[in-house]
Amino acid sequence: MSSCSSDDPAQAKERQRDYCTKLGTWQDMAHATATGEPDADAGDGQSVQPPEFDNTELAAHAVIEASKRLDRASLAHGGSDIVDDTVNAVGGDIGAEGRAVSYCDSSGFETLVGSAG
Repeated sequence: MSSCSSDDPAQAKERQRDYCTKLGTWQDMAHATATGEPDADAGDGQSVQPPEFDNTELAAHAVIEASKRLDRASLAHGGSDIVDDTVNAVGGDIGAEGRAVSYCDSSGFETLVGSAG
């Protein structure tokens, strides 16, 4: 007889790995998009988002959902609010991104994320 519970260490590690993988993917996309932004002002002034923007938005949504799964499983530690930090990070808050990265570092998944900023 086995059951799935948030107390299952393997399941907890899988949720943490999933979150950190998605955070790293979002970081890669967001930072790549940010480096291409100066050219976005060129042209006739119309606001057209590059295709990378859609993928970055999808990655942001995915990492926020992963943070909610961590929160529901009570896997946030160190007194941080992983959902708020993640939402603020994808909104451009470097401090929040640093806290999210620190979460992955302390969870043992530091290789899945980049440094904040």
